[in-house]
Amino acid sequence: MICIYGSEILKDNLMTVPLRRPVPLLENDVLRTFVAIAETGNFSTAAQAVHRTPSAVSMQIKKLEEQLGAVLFLRDARSVSLTAQGEMLLSYARNMLALSNEAVSRFIMPELSGVVRLGAPDDIGERLLPRILKSFSQTHPGIMVDVVVDMSLALKRRLEEQRLDLALINCATRPFPTEGEVIYTERLVWAGAKGGTAHRRDPLPISIWEEGCIWRSDAIAQLQQNKRDYRVAFLSAHTMAQRAAILSDLAVAPFPRSYVTEEMAILGQKDGLPELTTFDIRLLTARQLTDPMKAVADSIRYAFSDMALAA
Repeated sequence: MICIYGSEILKDNLMTVPLRRPVPLLENDVLRTFVAIAETGNFSTAAQAVHRTPSAVSMQIKKLEEQLGAVLFLRDARSVSLTAQGEMLLSYARNMLALSNEAVSRFIMPELSGVVRLGAPDDIGERLLPRILKSFSQTHPGIMVDVVVDMSLALKRRLEEQRLDLALINCATRPFPTEGEVIYTERLVWAGAKGGTAHRRDPLPISIWEEGCIWRSDAIAQLQQNKRDYRVAFLSAHTMAQRAAILSDLAVAPFPRSYVTEEMAILGQKDGLPELTTFDIRLLTARQLTDPMKAVADSIRYAFSDMALAA
């Protein structure tokens, strides 16, 4: 009688205790998409980075927000930004992905470690290398990459003097050079401010690099061949300064096609400017490559092949 009564009390107590839901598990694939959107500020750009369609990316974020019961992004017509909850998740997501990549790499490539000295010209060092090296560090945490940014001729000399292990250089497509491996070919275009008037001025104000730059050589050669008067209005070896001169409508400049942003306009023969040629991005390597050097070189090749497919 007493036992039955006691069991009834226990049963009643259990029915009044709220059942806890299991904590949802966050998937690395979804977190990787979340971080890509946070860093690019755009769903479509993030979709390209994670090799998914924009609709698939939207579905991933919707699922993530439902799991957490929180709104992670504020959306408008042009871009997205993180909410306070999104900012909090971003820190966790980056740490979780880094830890996951490190753990996996310890099993897959535990023996790869060391320092690799890599050289690149300013334009590649600014717009491409950070993304390439960030991805590489996630898959090869034991390899440190020391970067030297300099002009292509100086980088080639550093490699010959064994002060670099790998070097990315810009080369004129013609005459055909024999050194290095062509990993990307890009067209040069004239870039000016969108709606700007610099290209209508006479003489033409141009923004160019220092002596030895192949973009400078081609631009000046084409202007002289077409008898277009010009003046060097802005001289710098840094692409950031070149871009500032263009956006301020102080000058026009020869730029790689992929480097032209939405705030710029591509100018051509209809604007009174001669057509420019293409140039190669070549990878130079030391004569004796270690496994860490090969890993960095392969990562660079993959990144540029991915760029070619997306172009």
